Amino acid sequence: MMDAGRGVAMTNEAKIKILKDIIRDLHAGGDIEILKRHFAALVEDVSGAEIGAMEQQLIDEGLPEEEVRKLCDLHVKVFEESLDAQPAPRTIPGHPLHTLVEENAALARIVGEARNVLDSLRTASGPDSLADGKERLSELFDKLGQIEKHYLKKENQLFPRLEERGISGPSKVMWAVHDDIRAHLKDLRRALDLDNTELIVQTGRWVIQEIGDMVTKEEKILFPMAVETLDESDWAKVKKGEEEIGYAWIAPAPAWAPEIPSPAAPAPGTKPAEPAASRAEPGAISLEQGLLTPEQIDLLMTHLPVDVSFVDEHDTVVYYSATADRIFPRSPGVIGRRVQNCHPSRSVGVVEKILAAFRSGERSSAEFWIESGGRFIAIRYFALRDGTGAYRGALEVTQDVTAIRALRGERRLLDWDSPGPQGDV
Repeated sequence: MMDAGRGVAMTNEAKIKILKDIIRDLHAGGDIEILKRHFAALVEDVSGAEIGAMEQQLIDEGLPEEEVRKLCDLHVKVFEESLDAQPAPRTIPGHPLHTLVEENAALARIVGEARNVLDSLRTASGPDSLADGKERLSELFDKLGQIEKHYLKKENQLFPRLEERGISGPSKVMWAVHDDIRAHLKDLRRALDLDNTELIVQTGRWVIQEIGDMVTKEEKILFPMAVETLDESDWAKVKKGEEEIGYAWIAPAPAWAPEIPSPAAPAPGTKPAEPAASRAEPGAISLEQGLLTPEQIDLLMTHLPVDVSFVDEHDTVVYYSATADRIFPRSPGVIGRRVQNCHPSRSVGVVEKILAAFRSGERSSAEFWIESGGRFIAIRYFALRDGTGAYRGALEVTQDVTAIRALRGERRLLDWDSPGPQGDV
């Protein structure tokens, strides 16, 4: 790239400095059109990776994540012509990025149809056409609910790999927008339930605009940044857990084999290193009460009627119970991740307050309960301390207690014909 004024190649560092200066001017209330012209005069083009690097540097230099989030739509508008000129990353079927792009293509079709239905509701001339439009919008809303799988793959699989490479700012900004979209989808459902046409149109147009903007940010900023940052071994980790989370709007992706160089052969006379946690290791583990093999421990934890997650004394997620019907989804990408990075920005303060109280000994438990989808969910946190009283981490226990709360009277005899609080077992 050439600096038009001096005819010399412009480094990435120089471009990022210009981008940061423009965003600071935007933050200070600068005019978007003037800043667009300033950008065009100084920089021929800019990549999504460079915008991601700019966001990261701004956060590292003290600009709050919330401010970067507020500016996100505006700075994309400033650079939109340059971003539109950038070619889309090329991947092969089965690659996790290809899967995310295919999901976006399906999502774009749903958003386009939803926009047409909302436009028809604004001009509907009779009760029948209104009813038909609302029914179709409700069907499309149900399809939009699958966006949760798409966002979970980003949050639990892609974002951790970027964090390992020192890139966390853009991910946190996006996660906050995910939560806004989740909340506004609930608002749309409430508007549909109220059968308020004006509210349906207003809320629906808002949320599909947010969703469409997120698709643009993914494909023009996040995905190119990920391609430039991650290697094949990183993408292999992103792929792991994809099937556990599931696919939104598309069939399961075909097999994909990353091209990872084979490890060097061991020196003559030496034994190959064994995996750190080999399941083939024989023998039981001596516990305080009893002996259990690793297989038995795993069976025990995955068959408990509660979901369990364990964060060690360094605030690192080291375990979760992969139960068949987890209340809150988890995937292998969270293992080894700081627990603060597993929560949206607005929740981090609460998490850190709980951990600080546990670590200091001020508190040993914290309890919350919520109602979601007609279920009553109890969420409890417990400080874990060893025999000397030293803090060794925190345990999260989550349980659907809807049926338990509804119990009345007594059951003293075995009765398999009548379901218990957890259903027929």
